[in-house]
Amino acid sequence: MNEFFTWELLATYTGACLGTGVVTELLKGLFPAAPGRLLGYLTAAALLLLAQLFTGGLTLSGGVLALLNAALVALAAGSGYDLARGLSGKK
Repeated sequence: MNEFFTWELLATYTGACLGTGVVTELLKGLFPAAPGRLLGYLTAAALLLLAQLFTGGLTLSGGVLALLNAALVALAAGSGYDLARGLSGKK
């Protein structure tokens, strides 16, 4: 594997969760006053829509589903981060 992320990987649940978690944490550092869950949702929605666009699969119905799936991805990415943080002992 020569690349960390591909658009095909970001179009999967696992890739979207990982990408959302990483980008959201970066953005929370840049915009500390922004609500974390909203930032996570917007990040997930953008990644899923862009992944569909760049893999040639963006349709109206696919875009609407991406917006719904973004809620699942954002919650999963946030929960994964919270779990990792709890295991590390950081509050």
